[in-house]
Amino acid sequence: MHAIWHALTVAGSMTWQITWALILGFALSAVIQALVSKAAVVRLLGDDRPRTLAVAAGLGAASSSCSYAAVALARALFRKGASFTAAMAFEIASTNLVIELGVLLALLMGWQFTVAEFTGGPVMIIVVAMLFRVMIRPSLLRGAREQADRGISGSMEGHAAMDMSIPGGRPFHRRLLSGDGLTSVSHVFVMEWAAVIRDVAAGLLIAGCVGAWVPDSFWRAFFLTGHPLAAKIWGPLIGPVVAILSFVCSVGNVPLAAILWKAGISFGGVTAFIFADLLIVPILLIYRKYYGTRMTLVIAGAFYAAMVVAGYLVELVFGGLGLVPPRSSARVAVTAFSWNYTTWLNVASLLLAGILVIRFLRTGGRAMLQMMGGPADGHEDGSGGHQHAPGHCHGPGAAAGHDAARNR
Repeated sequence: MHAIWHALTVAGSMTWQITWALILGFALSAVIQALVSKAAVVRLLGDDRPRTLAVAAGLGAASSSCSYAAVALARALFRKGASFTAAMAFEIASTNLVIELGVLLALLMGWQFTVAEFTGGPVMIIVVAMLFRVMIRPSLLRGAREQADRGISGSMEGHAAMDMSIPGGRPFHRRLLSGDGLTSVSHVFVMEWAAVIRDVAAGLLIAGCVGAWVPDSFWRAFFLTGHPLAAKIWGPLIGPVVAILSFVCSVGNVPLAAILWKAGISFGGVTAFIFADLLIVPILLIYRKYYGTRMTLVIAGAFYAAMVVAGYLVELVFGGLGLVPPRSSARVAVTAFSWNYTTWLNVASLLLAGILVIRFLRTGGRAMLQMMGGPADGHEDGSGGHQHAPGHCHGPGAAAGHDAARNR
């Protein structure tokens, strides 16, 4: 019981430290998503030119932070005509270059990790694009498209299908400050939380258990901390493997990343670990449903290689510039409650979250929650194809929620 209480105490302490940062990150992300329609995204991703991939990365960074929703949305973009490479670039950016991840990294581990993440992310996209040009043949791409067009459900299909952006035609500030703007932001905010809450909770619990139960001596031996050069070579190779086996994705793997950094994994290894949220076992199984076994192997191989390269580059650059922070910077220790800035920020952010949740529930939100984990369409036919048009929530308000409920 003492060991369990210790693990829960570590997890609870980390939760208290990051609450305001998570709410702030998701609120900022909701504002951005409320202003960018998904229909506009598809029109910009028709090829794999460098400019298109840069646009895909930018749009992805302004999109969902949920790995499952990002994977589902990438397939939706691919089915609607987006380049496969551009869709994958969008997917990578929408989980690894988002605001909330950067804020959380800075809070738990230091600003250097935020900069490393936003440096390594574009590198990973470039490496994946280069590998895809070599590895993906027309026949393989045709097979992947045929499999994708079957519409077999994976996870978070309904959430990925929703477009909760504010209708255009008005200036930016008028749209954002309108009643529709508040409703749209509240819808995106709550739906994003609903999509990642399991991973965040699992990540905190796993981090608490690892921090409380696994002795530092094990991690020091596992990460070869007694051999500095070997540790820097080993870290980016083993980091993604640890992430894959942890089954935690999205922002939920940051608490565990903080534990591993304090325990001895290299700076580049932490970066590669965080990138690997798109290769955990459940998502690999979804790739297989979406694109077939052969394309899944290509995705897994290219993504892993890109994570390793990004990890090595970050290790080399940040180590050379003397920007690698001390391990003591990781905030994983149990802290006693006190009326400090964290407490006041948590109170303010929880009040903001409460306002958005109330607005969400008063404007058809319950129906949207009911459909978020199901198929993008109301139901599937016997072959896995969909019968009805997707239940997009194109405009805020109760009507969107009720329409979604009827489509379901």
